[in-house]
Amino acid sequence: MRYLVPRLPNQPSQRIAARDGEFPDIERIGDPHSPWQDPYHRLLTISWTWFVGLLLLTYLCINAAFALAYLAGGDAIANATPGSFDDAFFFSVQTMASIGYGAMYPQTDYANGLVVVESFVGLLFMAMATGMIFARFSVPTSRILFSHYAVIAPMNGVPTLMFRTANKRRNRILEAQLWVTLVQDEMTAEGDYFRRFYDLELIRAHTPLFALTWTAMHPIDEKSPLYMKSPESLQQSHSEIIVILTGIDETISQTIHARHSFISDEILWNYRFQDILGWTDGAHKRRKINYCHFDKVNPISTMDEG
Repeated sequence: MRYLVPRLPNQPSQRIAARDGEFPDIERIGDPHSPWQDPYHRLLTISWTWFVGLLLLTYLCINAAFALAYLAGGDAIANATPGSFDDAFFFSVQTMASIGYGAMYPQTDYANGLVVVESFVGLLFMAMATGMIFARFSVPTSRILFSHYAVIAPMNGVPTLMFRTANKRRNRILEAQLWVTLVQDEMTAEGDYFRRFYDLELIRAHTPLFALTWTAMHPIDEKSPLYMKSPESLQQSHSEIIVILTGIDETISQTIHARHSFISDEILWNYRFQDILGWTDGAHKRRKINYCHFDKVNPISTMDEG
């Protein structure tokens, strides 16, 4: 049976797709769009290190620009060293932050006018920075764990595609749903190239309460897009299985989502997942999950398939 050709979990993966949270590794040709043409979305998606660094750089640049403007007005700041950029810069910082130490203050109409402008600019900058920080913190996120591999093994006599997912947070996800899609390259009879999407029907695609682990199972029967497929055919068609999980986080009562994908090298044929559920020892037994075995698989013999 071609769908039971063994695949070894230690074989190198030729993954070219992005992992979770990363942008797709796609070269765009003829697209003049810059990611900074959509600055709000860009500032929400960059890392915190880059975000804080950009805020700091913008803050320093604004104060440096106003410091040069104060210097252009001559001796406009009382108790400041004439021509001192440092004094002008720190006076700008005090003005923008409304600190008001009182040691330096504007002493000309030119300086007072700049203080009005800078106070307004500082108000706008602080409001936008606070809003962006709140927006980044308030974006609902998930901590969903997916198995490194998907396996294909018999289940009640039917070859079945299986993978694991788990909620790493110590809460529950309500009304969780899974969407699993097979994506592969195809050529039409006319010789046109297409990237086709096929939905993979799961034995259980939704659960009212997702707290521990979930093993998704897709039977590979005559109705399955994976029927009569082999590791070689999946690799030749650059096949990829895309997984989307959505649900409502009971803690924040907001919809969260997670995504993952398995390329052909990450689909193990004729393997099973190692069991991770059990019970604790002692008089008061409790359900336990061994996450150390979450990604472990065991080969099965083709003789078991009869």
